[in-house]
Amino acid sequence: MNYYIADLHFGHENVIRFDGRPFNSVEEMDQTLIVQWNAVVKEEDDVYILGDFCYKSKNSPLWYLKQLKGRKHLIQGNHDNHMLKDEEAVKQFASIDKMTYVKDGNYTIVLCHFPLAEWNRYWRGSWHIYGHIHNQKKGCYDFLSREKRALNAGCMINNYTPVTIEQLIKNNETFHNMAE
Repeated sequence: MNYYIADLHFGHENVIRFDGRPFNSVEEMDQTLIVQWNAVVKEEDDVYILGDFCYKSKNSPLWYLKQLKGRKHLIQGNHDNHMLKDEEAVKQFASIDKMTYVKDGNYTIVLCHFPLAEWNRYWRGSWHIYGHIHNQKKGCYDFLSREKRALNAGCMINNYTPVTIEQLIKNNETFHNMAE
């Protein structure tokens, strides 16, 4: 099974306020993210992390990675550079790319941390899964919200849980329909 998630920001205290995350502390957020992840992901599953895994944490990225089930694939985000200097953390990933393509059932998907206006095989029905914009409804969100095959994998709009593409489609529809 393939799962997708972005912008976890493990250990990042300021992201709680920035995203309006429902946690009282970074420790509560980290624990919830780990529990939610391991509740759905099995060891044989592939999890595509669309960037910004860990940022400004007291714990090392390795500390988090070792607790999470599944084969982890990192699509690099703008806050992953520090983690990529940690050789032991890097060994925890089955793959690391800036952009990649996956086939998930009948879906052809372009994965990139950053939202794209148009992606490979766009005119042939491919999908784009991205992160970076968190749960913000400004900037490029207005444009992307009209692209039915562009999906935000931000953890905050996906119940802080890795999700399947079908769940991602449903969660994005719900998020787009929420009042501002």
